[in-house]
Amino acid sequence: MVKVTLVKSTIGEIESVKATVAALGLKKIRSEKTFEDTPALRGQIKKVAHLVKVEEV
Repeated sequence: MVKVTLVKSTIGEIESVKATVAALGLKKIRSEKTFEDTPALRGQIKKVAHLVKVEEV
């Protein structure tokens, strides 16, 4: 399990980055979600790594 927290705003980002953050279910700064660790999730996290903090749970 991994916990993903949005730590930086998506303002000024390209649409695909905004869409990836939305697909992760993160809306506001400091919102967090917990996910099963899968390769697809890791790909999404890699795309928005500059905006999120990831912790192992």
